[in-house]
Parts: sequence; structure tokens; C-alpha cells
Amino acid sequence: MSRIVIVTQARTTSTRLPRKVLQRIQGRTLLEWHVERLKKCAPAAEVVVATTVNATDNEIIPIAEKVNVRWFRGSEDDVLSRYWGAAREARAEIVVRVTSDCPLWDPIEGAKVMDFLARNPQFDLVNNCESRTYPRGLDTEAFWMDVLERMQRMAPPAPTPEREHVTEMAYSSAPDLFVKQSISDSEDNSRFRWCVDTYDDFAMIEALVNCVGNPLAGYRELLACTKAHPEIARLNAHVEQKKV
Repeated sequence: MSRIVIVTQARTTSTRLPRKVLQRIQGRTLLEWHVERLKKCAPAAEVVVATTVNATDNEIIPIAEKVNVRWFRGSEDDVLSRYWGAAREARAEIVVRVTSDCPLWDPIEGAKVMDFLARNPQFDLVNNCESRTYPRGLDTEAFWMDVLERMQRMAPPAPTPEREHVTEMAYSSAPDLFVKQSISDSEDNSRFRWCVDTYDDFAMIEALVNCVGNPLAGYRELLACTKAHPEIARLNAHVEQKKV
């Protein structure tokens, strides 16, 4: 079995909701809940929190140590290099990209992406978000280490979209160079927004967690609660995703 490493990017200088990963629900930061979910993903051998070298992100390190995962520091603008360095240090063979603004990321649904790539090595990259059917916030991308190395070698210098968004080359600037596959949910739940970029996003996440009663509740339980209480989804239904 290939060594699968989940790398999650985390920083405190987000623009629309500064320090969003340090917001708290039931006494713990969103980053802690996020990482605890990543650690429950069976195919993954290790989880790495990839933050920046900026002093503003010093607070990220003790949180990673508290939840007992590896951390790596790199450039704020060159996130691609940060991923490459984190994955190389963790000896990844398959790299899984997630982001720390997804406190409800699901380990079972994420594992489906990893398992698909491991069983189908003819693909460079597998995701569950290009043809979106899952709520925004369960996004998972899995790719081979040599694919990450290819992106690192070919991407133009920062600041560029290819460096900021890690896998941008595979979708926009050089899609013909990568063989991709997107997997889907059993139904279209893409109308729901479960990531945190604004205060209204955080309010929705907090309301949904309180509705279920368990910050580590699974996707299907969270989905059932969302559908039973449509007022929760309305809390951030108006929020538009930032453009790449």
C-alpha cells in the first residue's frame, strides 16, 4: 500500500475572517476539530499541518503539537512549495490536499478519494470537488508525489495562481498534462456550504454542530440535521465563494 499523507494548509491571516482557524466551538479551535477528523481517516499514514514562516502563524504550531501531528513551515505566498516540502519531509507517496477552513471534513468520504487513486494509478489526480456534488467543505484532492514534484518544477514563480492554489495547473493553466478523475456523492448536495471564510460561515458551522451535538459527527448525520433544519443552511446561503 502506498504511503498516504494528508497535508492541510493553515494560517491566521485570512482576509474575510482573520484567525478563522482559531475560532472555537465547544472549547476547541476549528483547527483542532479539523485535524481530529483527518486523523480518523483510515488510509492515511500521517497528517501534516503546513503553515507559514510568518510570526503571525506561531500560534498554529502548539495546536499541531497538542493534537500530536507533524507540522511544517514554508512560504505564505508559495503554497505549492510549502506542500512539496511538507510531503517530502513526511515521505509521502500519495499526497492528499485539504484546507483547514473545513472543520466538518469527513474521513469516510475523504477515504473514498484516496482509495480510488491507490487502486487506479493511471490517474494523476483524483478529487471530489471538480464536478461538485458534495457540500463545499468536504473537498479532497489526492495525487501522486511525482505529480506534485512535476507541478513544483513547472509552475511559474510566486506570486501566481499556480503557486497559491497548489493544483491550479491541473485544472486551469495546463489541464492537458494531467489525467484527472472526480468522484461524486450519491446525490447532489452541492448547495450546502460547510467551509469557513466569513463570520456567517462560522455561525452556520456552530449551529450545525450544536444541532447534532457532536463536533466529530459524520457526514450523513450532519446532512440529515441540515435537511431537517433548513434555517441552519440559510445562515450562510448568501456567502459567495472567493474567486481563484
